[in-house]
Amino acid sequence: MTKKTIMKIAGTGHYLPEKIMTNQDFEKIMDTTDEWIQQRVGIKERRVVGDADQSTSDLATFAAKAAIEDAGINPEDIDAIIIATVTPDMAFPSTAIFVQKNIGAVNAAVFDISAACTGWIYGMTIAEGFIATGKFKNILVIGAEFLTSLADMTDRSTAVLFGDGAGAVVVQPADGESGIMGSYIKSNGELAELLWSYGGGSRVNKRVTDQEKMVDANGNDKRSKIRMEGNKVYKYAVRAMIESAEKAMDDAGINEHQIDVLIPHQANMRIIDAIAERLEMPDDRVIRNLQYLGNSSAATIPIAIDQSRKSGKIKKGDIVLVAAFGGGFTWGGLVIKF
Repeated sequence: MTKKTIMKIAGTGHYLPEKIMTNQDFEKIMDTTDEWIQQRVGIKERRVVGDADQSTSDLATFAAKAAIEDAGINPEDIDAIIIATVTPDMAFPSTAIFVQKNIGAVNAAVFDISAACTGWIYGMTIAEGFIATGKFKNILVIGAEFLTSLADMTDRSTAVLFGDGAGAVVVQPADGESGIMGSYIKSNGELAELLWSYGGGSRVNKRVTDQEKMVDANGNDKRSKIRMEGNKVYKYAVRAMIESAEKAMDDAGINEHQIDVLIPHQANMRIIDAIAERLEMPDDRVIRNLQYLGNSSAATIPIAIDQSRKSGKIKKGDIVLVAAFGGGFTWGGLVIKF
């Protein structure tokens, strides 16, 4: 028996920077090849901010405006803005504050959350709680990342993976015909050192000796750059994605044969293929945009949802399963009926 829905997606939107960085561009600046990148992760190109005068809040603003328009409401109708990001404009105030100002959501309470690539799913579960209590009626949930600002362009194992972008949804109380059917989130801090960025956090700022160790032989400050134990991440990621999908379906009271569309987090094509195989999902029902966009962390799933809705790959009445994992480790899934 399926669970009664509390919250539905009323509008979607996304934004991608104009600049495209191809694998051939990486061949010019580091020891790598297009063939190596495609075989390893399945990426051909990615969207990047590059030299454009943009920050994470700018990307989020464009996506938010598109979602609000798609929902047929006004910015003043927004009660809350939740932004999932690991690349905020600054330590404080929140990135959501700048988006609120940019779109004129004068009646909204706003805040950021940090759950890495699972951030948008975490944000959706938070929003569902607000909707369930009757506290808010229109909530913007945004995943927005400027990950290339953290990319170490001397590290071919990580630099080629990431792209920039933002995806947004407007959520409202469910109408009985569509909505969030099931959800699941989890984390494990024991795995924190597998995927991380020190940034300018208090843990680093307080320890001068640690700061000095993060400066390479050429004097480049690497504190803010992304670090990853790739092989270990892959092993845990596959397991976490499958768990997320199965637990979300359990919560919804359905099985994999009732899923119309699968949207996995876009991090690595081998991971996407593994979860699709586990769930016995045919290729034409699995959304893949990794090859063109790279991994944009918390933005990947809302971008894919909007693209899929607008292209007709998600139709009214479809049941969609999304699953993600990210640094922390965090992981989670949602079952959504559109």
